[in-house]
Amino acid sequence: MKLVVLLALAFAAAAAPAQTTMFRGDAAHQGVYAGTAPQRLPRLKWSFPTGDRIVSSPALHDGVLFFGSDDGLLYAVDAATGRERWRLRTGGPVAASPAVAGGRVYVGSYDGKFYAADEKTGTLQWKFATGGERRFEARGLHGFLPRQQTYADPFDVYLSSPVVEGGSVFFGSGDGHVYALDAASGALRWKFAAAEVVHASPAVANGVVFVGDWASRLYALDARTGAERWHFQAGTDELIHNQVGFQSSPAVVNGVVYVGCRDSNLYAIDAATGAERWHFSNNGSWVVGSPAVVDGKVIFATSDSSLVHALDAATGKPLWQQQTQAYLFSSPAVAGDTMVVGVLNGSLEARELATGALRWDYRSEASIANAGWVLGADRRFNSGWLFASFWREKPITAAEREFSIGAFFSSPLIADGVVYAGTSDGRMLALE
Repeated sequence: MKLVVLLALAFAAAAAPAQTTMFRGDAAHQGVYAGTAPQRLPRLKWSFPTGDRIVSSPALHDGVLFFGSDDGLLYAVDAATGRERWRLRTGGPVAASPAVAGGRVYVGSYDGKFYAADEKTGTLQWKFATGGERRFEARGLHGFLPRQQTYADPFDVYLSSPVVEGGSVFFGSGDGHVYALDAASGALRWKFAAAEVVHASPAVANGVVFVGDWASRLYALDARTGAERWHFQAGTDELIHNQVGFQSSPAVVNGVVYVGCRDSNLYAIDAATGAERWHFSNNGSWVVGSPAVVDGKVIFATSDSSLVHALDAATGKPLWQQQTQAYLFSSPAVAGDTMVVGVLNGSLEARELATGALRWDYRSEASIANAGWVLGADRRFNSGWLFASFWREKPITAAEREFSIGAFFSSPLIADGVVYAGTSDGRMLALE
C-alpha cells in the first residue's frame, strides 16, 4: 500500500506543471528552471499581442502566464493557448516582472504605484503609492553636451521586479527607496533610503534582502526591519556616468551574491559580510542582465561586447565565452543542459550549458522584417543607421531603433519544455 501511495505521489509531482512565480524563478533569483528546454529550433506555439513594447519578464502559476507591457497593462494569459484571462490597467508602463503569491499578483508601474491583483480575476486588491517613479539621470550622461544639462538614461528600461517572502513583498523604486509591504494588506512595513534610483530587482535569502542602486552600491538589508547589514561599493564614474549603476539583479547561492554592474564587472560578494570574493572584468562592457548560477557555474551576458560568459562560481575563472551578434540586456535562463538568452537584434538563443555552443536561434518577426535596415545582412546592428542623428541625440535615437526591431529585453522563462519571452514590438511568445 505504501509503495502505491509513494508511486502516486511521485507521478503527481512529475506531472505537476512548473511554477516560476517571480523574476528569475524564485526569491534567490538563481535563473534555473525545472525540466528541459527545446533541443532544436522551436516552433511558435502562440503569440499574444499587446499595445506596446514588452520588457517585463513573465511569471507562471497554475497554468497562467503573468506579465506587464508598456501599454500600461498587467496581463494574465493561458499558458497553453495564449488566450487572455484578464487584464488590469495601471497609470503607466509596466516595465517590471510580476510576482505571484498567496492568490495575488504583484507588480509596479511607471505611474509610481505598486499593485496587488487577485490572481484568478485580476480584481485590484490594494494599491500603494511610492514617492514617484523616474529614470536614472545625470549631468553630461554618456558624454551628452552640454555637460551641465541633466539627461535621463535611455537604457534605464526596467522597473524593479518584486519578490515575495515571509509575508512581505519587496521592491525598489525610482524615488530612491527599497520598500517592504505587507503582502496581504499593502501596509508599509519599512522603507530604506538608497543613494540613487533602485530599478534592480531584490533577491531574498536567509532573511536578508540584496539589491543594488544606480550609484553602484549593493545593499544587504534585514528583511524584517530594513536595517542595513552592509553595503558594497562598486565602480563609479563621476565624469560622464557611463560606467555606473546596478541594473543587474543579484543571484544568491551558497552564501555568495553574484551580480553584474555597469562598471563592466561581474562580482561575487560574501553574503554574510559584504566582502568581495572575486570580480571578473568585461573590459568596459556593461553587465545589465542578471546571472544564472548552476552546477558551479555563473552564466551571464554583456552589452557592448555581445558575449555570453561562463565562469567558475568559486574562483571567477573563465570556463568559456561565446560571441553573439548584438547587445544583450536579457538575463539567461537555464533548464537542464541548456541556457536560453535574448539578444537585442531580435534573436532568442539556446546554447549548451557545458560549452556555450549554439543549439538554435529563433528570430522575431520584426527582426526579420528589419534585416538590411536597422540590422545588417549579418544580423548585427547597422551602426551607421543606428547612430545616425545629431551628436547629442545619438544614444536616444539608437535606443528607440533597438526597440523597433522586436528585440528581446525580456528575460525568458522555461517551463514544461516551452520558452516564454516578450519582444519590444509588443508580443509575448510561447515557443516549443
